[in-house]
Amino acid sequence: MSAPVFLTDDPSLRTGRRVVLDGPEGRHAVTVRRIAVGEEVVLTDGRGLSVRGTVAVVEGKDTLYVDVVERVDEPAPTPRVVVVQALPKGDRGELAVETMTEVGVDVIVPWAAARCITQWKGDRGAKSLAKWRATGREAGKQARRTHLPEVTELMTTRQVAALLGDAAFAGVLHESADVPLATAELPGAGDLVLVVGPEGGVAPEELAAFAEAGARAYRLGPTVLRTSTAGVSAASVLLARSGRWA
Repeated sequence: MSAPVFLTDDPSLRTGRRVVLDGPEGRHAVTVRRIAVGEEVVLTDGRGLSVRGTVAVVEGKDTLYVDVVERVDEPAPTPRVVVVQALPKGDRGELAVETMTEVGVDVIVPWAAARCITQWKGDRGAKSLAKWRATGREAGKQARRTHLPEVTELMTTRQVAALLGDAAFAGVLHESADVPLATAELPGAGDLVLVVGPEGGVAPEELAAFAEAGARAYRLGPTVLRTSTAGVSAASVLLARSGRWA
């Protein structure tokens, strides 16, 4: 089994021969995972820089000292896969973030679509966004990612249209579309941006705004997926066909 991954902002991650893991991540490693002296771990800043090392010292309940064996500064993957996710009901938003993170989505954009039942407003919205970000962080560690996904602020339809206009590839999942996503021509670089609508579907005025921004409607297959699973399915198609999974 591959070594567990932990996040750290310790400056010695970049140049030091020994790196400290403390705080909440150190506590998780020591008291929850029960990492012991001699075990191998991976420490990363979540932005591509990581070290693989061996635990040299365990101190108290929340501190590890790791001797560096190998240091890697991994470039960001390209093309970048961006999924605009309409807000699902309940905890299905966290499910969508978790699974999209596991397959390798780079950016997840919460979208307040017209037909969303869930609304992010005030403190509730801030707490929901924090949950999405925490889910992405934990899922990224579980998936052994050194580039953790970015979960952006909530976007409006106008903001999403602007995002699509700047993309190298822009698409909207729609059950009545004629073109399968699996046949779409994809660029080798830039952002591949895909919009996933809510359970009630993308509203006609939203489709029109996205089409004006240059986005084409695509279908996944013969079945209709829930919004919480459509994103990971579509992203998998893009990741496979773009060469990211080669």
